Amino acid sequence: MIQKDKLAKLKAELIHTKKEIEERFNENDHYQLERENPYNSVGELSAYDNHPGDLGTELYEREKDIALNEHTEKELADINHALQAMENGTYGKCEVCGKDIDEERLEAIPSTTYCKEHSPNQIVSHNRPVEEGVLMPAFGKFEFDDEEAVTFDSEDTWQIVSEYGTSESPSDLDNRGVDHYNDVYVESGENEGYVEDFENFIGTDMYGKEIKVYNNDQHEKYEQQLDEEGIMTSFGDLPGYEKDPYTEEALEEDK
Repeated sequence: MIQKDKLAKLKAELIHTKKEIEERFNENDHYQLERENPYNSVGELSAYDNHPGDLGTELYEREKDIALNEHTEKELADINHALQAMENGTYGKCEVCGKDIDEERLEAIPSTTYCKEHSPNQIVSHNRPVEEGVLMPAFGKFEFDDEEAVTFDSEDTWQIVSEYGTSESPSDLDNRGVDHYNDVYVESGENEGYVEDFENFIGTDMYGKEIKVYNNDQHEKYEQQLDEEGIMTSFGDLPGYEKDPYTEEALEEDK
């Protein structure tokens, strides 16, 4: 059972905290919630003639004030409940099991009337904000995302849009060895809508035959890179002018 001197000290602390909260409510009008509309603070007569974004800050501050007010009112209600328990002679005992509450817990939370095992605040919520279902990366929930397909998919869309800026900055990402601002982002050099560079100037029929080369700037750049490396393809080690097949599939076909 809690000692009388300890009880008197906790009671004085609760009364002092209660007085501070009540004075705070009187000074700020319950976090200015007594005002009819949030735009009164900015001198606007109405919000109808303004863009919704113009009052975005005021809306955010209003929501924050509501949360702070609810939290403080809950704190005041707990203090009054604890003071009433002192008057009834039940303070220091858990309302659920009736066991004595540890003095260390009462010193840390004088307004509590529950032991640690039966505290109503011990349940941790695992619910995630509904906004996460919308703000998650676009790729991973659309057509072709789970399939091996050469097509313009949602990931390509995100890469194009991110070129115009995101909420991140180069300082937030790994920019070691990067020479240009646009090369900082993840997979910034990945081709959009195709896999290999030669797909920009190579065409076939629907059966993969009748190969045709279309001369364009990408084709000239590709040929120049191959000549500099002295190879015939960018995805193999076949030396220049080598005619023998160098893949297992080609060897099987020749047999």
